[in-house]
Amino acid sequence: RGIIIRNVAESMSIFHWTNSKMDYLPSLAIVLICTVWAVVVASVDLDQQLERDEIIEAVNSEDSTWKAGRNFDTSFKKSYLKNLLGLRKRLGGSLLPALVDNGIYMKLPKHFDARKKWKKCISLQQVRDQGPCGSCWAVAAAAAFTDRLCVSSNASFNGHLSAEEVLSCCSYCGQGCGGGDDDYAWTYFMTNGIVTGGDYHSHKGCQPYTLPTCEHHVHGSRKNCSTYGDLPTPSCQSVCYNKKYKAHNFTDDHHTVSSIFMIENNLPLIKKEIFLNGPVEAGFDVYEDFLSYKKGVYQHKAGDYVGGHAVKVIGWGVEKKVPYWLVANSWNSDWGDQGFFKIRRGNNECSFESDISGGYPVV
Repeated sequence: RGIIIRNVAESMSIFHWTNSKMDYLPSLAIVLICTVWAVVVASVDLDQQLERDEIIEAVNSEDSTWKAGRNFDTSFKKSYLKNLLGLRKRLGGSLLPALVDNGIYMKLPKHFDARKKWKKCISLQQVRDQGPCGSCWAVAAAAAFTDRLCVSSNASFNGHLSAEEVLSCCSYCGQGCGGGDDDYAWTYFMTNGIVTGGDYHSHKGCQPYTLPTCEHHVHGSRKNCSTYGDLPTPSCQSVCYNKKYKAHNFTDDHHTVSSIFMIENNLPLIKKEIFLNGPVEAGFDVYEDFLSYKKGVYQHKAGDYVGGHAVKVIGWGVEKKVPYWLVANSWNSDWGDQGFFKIRRGNNECSFESDISGGYPVV
């Protein structure tokens, strides 16, 4: 800050004062205002980066089960990061009916990865990008629905379902890019269904994602997310706006689920459901340290609560004697462990095991 003060003095020297010094006062005022603004912005950026660095140091200095590092550029304000966390969790709990176990015992493996069991399902191998929008609730639900449709159809359906339709057209789900409710997303799948739709610029399906992929992170090939500002929720459309898609018309392209469910704090049932029918969606509480996840089994260590997030659970395992869930995020493959993360299993870490949802696709 001493350097900034010295620069202010230097900036004043550019004025060549004459007998009419008052003529220069407006220009001087502008210089001083701009300089003060720069100091404030620099201080905010510096404080936020110091705060993130302190969290990273706190995690890595302990005998922790995971490693932290810089995922997000220093230009990303905490308010923007909160916008990525668009799950609106309900105080009264889930609206969905509880899944009832059929009582049939199954010996499940110690490690399970849905990507390896259902190798033909291309959607299972991919990480989606919600872009500069708080659409995790829609993206995660559509991703889990997609995988489960591929699994239940024995890969006869092997494309993607449109996160954009539920994001844009489900008026009772929430505020679109401003956040929404994953329970209502599954309700929408049952009552209305969604069409096909691939990733941004994929030109696949009836309604592909129109919000741009962007770089949430320190390094990457995409345009920085912050340059887009606050994008509005795409408008609801009742047509296949992908002109290259000729397989079906809009009405006939819809896929639905016959029933929907939730699982609350029942680990054997969560595992059994994933093993038999494919990935499920999970909603959980996010703290500041999660944003810096790089590898290992995440459990909350430092930082404040920042919001709710929805993700896709694809398996489980044990790492260095620590049980975990294997999870696909929606911040593209540059974040975390190539877009995936592990979170501690068995202690309802960050309320992860108390908000599991899914549905059974109509094939």
